[in-house]
Amino acid sequence: MLTLTCPYCGVTAEETELAPGGEAHLKRFGPGSSDEEFESYMFARKNPKGVHFERWRHANGCGKWFLAARCTATLEVFGTYSAQTKEPPADIIAAIKAKRPGWEGYK
Repeated sequence: MLTLTCPYCGVTAEETELAPGGEAHLKRFGPGSSDEEFESYMFARKNPKGVHFERWRHANGCGKWFLAARCTATLEVFGTYSAQTKEPPADIIAAIKAKRPGWEGYK
């Protein structure tokens, strides 16, 4: 089972206490965007096996949104961090590179 630690309240919760929110660090397109931009945002994302940055909500806890870095193949969690962070923190990137030497990097 996937367990994540909420960076706000410090509680380590199982995925049943959390609500997934999709991929993190995306440029979001909505009203005013072209049809092609919106279609690309909604439907044309890569979904490779490996490390992903995701949005999660501590639904049965403090209720706040946060971000997590994890491997979709092994459920290994590299860290969680504030939803207001524009890009993954350096310590999380270092943890990923230490365990996944061939990792291509963030974006």
